[in-house]
Amino acid sequence: MIKKRSGIVLAAVTALIVAAGSFYYLMTRNRYQKYTDSFFDTFDTVVTVVAYTRNEQEFKSYFGKIHARYQELHRLYDIYNTYPGINNIKTINDNAGVKPVVVSKEIIDLIKFSKDWYNRTGGKTNIAMGPVLRIWHEYRQEGQDDPANAKIPPMEDLLKAKRHTDISKVIVDEEKSTVYLADKEMSLDVGAVAKGFATELVAREMEAEGLKSALISAGGNVRAIGKPLDGRRQRWAVGIQDPAKSILPGDDNLLDIIYITGASVATSGGYQRYHVVDGKILHHLIDPATLMPGDLYRSVTILADDAGVADFMSTTAFLLPYEESRALVESLPGVEALWVMPDGEVRVTPGMKDIMQSHGASGSS
Repeated sequence: MIKKRSGIVLAAVTALIVAAGSFYYLMTRNRYQKYTDSFFDTFDTVVTVVAYTRNEQEFKSYFGKIHARYQELHRLYDIYNTYPGINNIKTINDNAGVKPVVVSKEIIDLIKFSKDWYNRTGGKTNIAMGPVLRIWHEYRQEGQDDPANAKIPPMEDLLKAKRHTDISKVIVDEEKSTVYLADKEMSLDVGAVAKGFATELVAREMEAEGLKSALISAGGNVRAIGKPLDGRRQRWAVGIQDPAKSILPGDDNLLDIIYITGASVATSGGYQRYHVVDGKILHHLIDPATLMPGDLYRSVTILADDAGVADFMSTTAFLLPYEESRALVESLPGVEALWVMPDGEVRVTPGMKDIMQSHGASGSS
């Protein structure tokens, strides 16, 4: 009798749990709906927002704020254009060796972040590499416009430019909110970090305003806010592009899928911005030691809590030899990595392996 009664109680508890789960699923499904939209007028990339909100009006409100904030940060971090009433990165460059420039907190914070991580990671990602990167940018643009006459920049010119890349001469005065480049030939290029840093700022601000569930994808930078509120999944699915299939549409170009909650993913690779000289792809990720494009990997993907860290580290890890790259990643709490080697071999840290679909991970747990 006791056994029978225990069985009845257990069955009732099980039924209650199932019912509660179904009720939670129905309530969540009914309360939150999935919406998505994109824009392509900031940071030279498509920014896509996927979010679960209570209604379309709420989504449009968040999306509008996200778009406006990206536009503002794009103007602040722009190295090519000036804007009325704004001192931005270009303003700093234009005043190199002339005077300190009063700038916004967003610029001060970006430069401090970049200098800090430069010192912490061995100096492979240097926002003071502007003179070198400007030369490469010009040759890349010319090579894209006229492929038959594409050229490699003369090493003499690159070495001359390198003399003006000392990041210690980027002087930040927080009390006066100024930045000064102490070498008149210097210039900043924040392309290796600005997009991820901006994405992290936007995500944190939207979370503070109440956004509970979203995925912001800005080119190769992805930031998750919370989890998908569809009543089923616990983690977002993020596709990692296969560098060997980068021109294919849709899911056909995926190397793998990883599952994340409240984290960031960034990928650096030589398959997007490049020009070709004598059959050799010359991409935009320039090694400060060789002054040539890094050729150690096809791509590197970084997982981190912070989108700025993920962006910065994806470039740094891409430019370091594998043993050094892996040692650096494993020395940083909360950072994981995936390397695609030149022959297509995939190497991963244990934490990255645990969240990969190819190794059994899913979004349901």
